[in-house]
Amino acid sequence: MRRGSRKPAWQRKIAKERIEILLSLAEKEFEKNPERSRRYVELARKIGKRYNVRLTKEQKKKFCKECNQLLIPSKTCSIRLDSKRKLIIVKCMNCGKIYRYPYKK
Repeated sequence: MRRGSRKPAWQRKIAKERIEILLSLAEKEFEKNPERSRRYVELARKIGKRYNVRLTKEQKKKFCKECNQLLIPSKTCSIRLDSKRKLIIVKCMNCGKIYRYPYKK
């Protein structure tokens, strides 16, 4: 395959649907089997990379990019507000990765 070639639109559409399905399954499966949940997130990211599909902002904020752990407040991540710099600080409890998202009052 040539470098930089794009997949057909119908393949990218199917990839988006599968990513949504996998992320919803990851949320449902987290309580029973967290390792399977992590695997679903990993597969969703692989599909996105293979078919050059961007994840939405909401989808990106659902998991840790470092360890593929689903980020659920007080279970797998801690959330703090930095009102001085107007940031939401999310820290993954699994790997310690810190994410900072701006917010407006």
